[in-house]
Amino acid sequence: MSNERNTENLVRDLLREKQYYQHDNQIIIEEQKSQIKRIQSLLKSASKKKTGNVGFPEFIISWQTDPNFLIIFECKASPKRHVSPNKDHPKDFALDGALHYASYLSKEFTVLAVAVSGENLSEMRVSNYLYPCRGESYIPLCNESGIIVDTILSFDEYYRLASFDPDVERKRHQDLILFSKKLHEIIWSAAKISESEKPLLVSGTLIALMYEPFLKTFYHYSPEEMPKKWLEAIKEVLDRADIPSGKKNTMLQPYAGIAGEPNLGKPDSKISKKYPKGVLYEIVSRINENVWPFINVYHNFDVVGHFYGEFLKYTGGDKKALGIVLTPRHITELFCDIVDLKKTDTVLDICAGTGGFLISAMQAMMKQAITEEERTNIKKNQLIGIENNPKMFALAASNMILRGDGKANLHQSSCFMSNLQDEVKNPKPDSGLRRPNVGFLNPPYAQSKSDAELHELYFVKEMLDMLEPNGTGVAIIPVSCVIAPSKAKTEIIKYHRLKAVMSMPSELFYPVGTVTCIVVFEAHESHLSPATINPISGEETPPKARKKTWFGYWRNDGFEKTKNLGRIDLYERWQDIKRKWVDSYINNEVHAGEAATAYVTDRDEWVAEAYLQTDYSKITKNDFEKVVRDYALFKLLYSNDLLRSGEK
Repeated sequence: MSNERNTENLVRDLLREKQYYQHDNQIIIEEQKSQIKRIQSLLKSASKKKTGNVGFPEFIISWQTDPNFLIIFECKASPKRHVSPNKDHPKDFALDGALHYASYLSKEFTVLAVAVSGENLSEMRVSNYLYPCRGESYIPLCNESGIIVDTILSFDEYYRLASFDPDVERKRHQDLILFSKKLHEIIWSAAKISESEKPLLVSGTLIALMYEPFLKTFYHYSPEEMPKKWLEAIKEVLDRADIPSGKKNTMLQPYAGIAGEPNLGKPDSKISKKYPKGVLYEIVSRINENVWPFINVYHNFDVVGHFYGEFLKYTGGDKKALGIVLTPRHITELFCDIVDLKKTDTVLDICAGTGGFLISAMQAMMKQAITEEERTNIKKNQLIGIENNPKMFALAASNMILRGDGKANLHQSSCFMSNLQDEVKNPKPDSGLRRPNVGFLNPPYAQSKSDAELHELYFVKEMLDMLEPNGTGVAIIPVSCVIAPSKAKTEIIKYHRLKAVMSMPSELFYPVGTVTCIVVFEAHESHLSPATINPISGEETPPKARKKTWFGYWRNDGFEKTKNLGRIDLYERWQDIKRKWVDSYINNEVHAGEAATAYVTDRDEWVAEAYLQTDYSKITKNDFEKVVRDYALFKLLYSNDLLRSGEK
């Protein structure tokens, strides 16, 4: 006679074999009950008999590192009782029961529902289904190749595969955005530190949590002790990170300043009443619960940059202090596709900011790496970053440390320093480095017309000068840089060829109102043919473009503005749009209203709108009427202006 207890014992043995019960792994296994109050509350009416009474699955597995993820097991002795045709008999079938409990738990957790049937290994059946937190439905768990998983996996494997489900990732990203708003409120109202120090407080906390003694004991510290222990933990991590002492001191300075902030150590009585264990404890504990699990899984996500960008939304003024506007992640990844980044490339970013471009480049190359030697070389030798602002440098370096890579080739310096330029262009033979062949850049945007020497194209030229001959440099800059003639335009195409310009969405950097374009250059290949002398008149003929430049009209990336989440890929259109954009660029395609090619010099506009052919087949009556109305309104306003100015 079949016995369900045999199936439960089989599951216990497999969990033990896969080290679920190992000491100090922070995994908690509960059977047919739970001490976790959230689980108790959600399952109080989850009886499989649908009586409205409490019900629990056979096994509930939680993880202290990420308390928002659960694995549950339901067992049946007979494989015939594995799943019903419609999965709607939770009392009688293993998978039906697992999904039944998951539907209750998914209101607050991401749940992996595992159904097991059979009393021995030879007849055992296993089904794994993922129920995203607050998701509408469940999906089978698949591996990286899209094959459905039908065995019991280790906890790490389950967690990794569950985390990379698009719905789960999207939900966790949304949770991170909402959490950043709450965290900013605490920092703003209680910590009372400067705008530039807010993201440093987050990055410093993430580094401190990498130090295991601090992670395990921070809740014991008094409010007065906490800042000192926080800084000591950061120093310990930096000491172990193989960072040259000069760079280490540069990194540590901003964090030392934050540790000295009085409100983080011993706040006033009003704040102490709200946060009895101290403001810094509140911040550390919340980051540990809400951010640390995210960064452990999504290595391709610039978490530090995310908080920098989110906090920037709450500042006054133009929301781009020092002209620093961080690039959205989907654009940093787009750059990798534009250059068709290879695992053997070396990438340079001379205005690294928080390291977003370097993170995307690293992930693109790591996906192609096969051996551990290749992965190590990518981290150690193929990412080069320069950042002038000491606080931004600390953010970038912390970002790379959190991923265990890249920090040795980050430089805190101006990209215009000749000694650093020489170091990048001529690496020492025994350094393992090579001259970069790919450059990514989002330069600081000039604050006024008086900043002529800080014209964004001068930064682009500096990047291109450092690349090896025929290397590819890609930059995103204000569209104003490429419209009017300028000394910078003249100089850059004298030495480097303008391959392409793409007009980007006008709200790409929302809420900052900068309209941008992407420029692609081939390094050390002059854009112009030499000037010639007319033998008859003796006049010099101006230089002409050697090759055509490709222009793309990339104004719609499919993203939409939302009230709480900012600008997001709400309707999941981005991947298809990106594929179309990149294919069109790589194949040099020309389409009316979308892409064009033209011979251009420094005297011309470098924007797609100047060269696109109108696709009249797509013009509707409404389009025509709108243009007529806009023109009539323009004429009316223009006439009124003339009358007010006294002109006839």
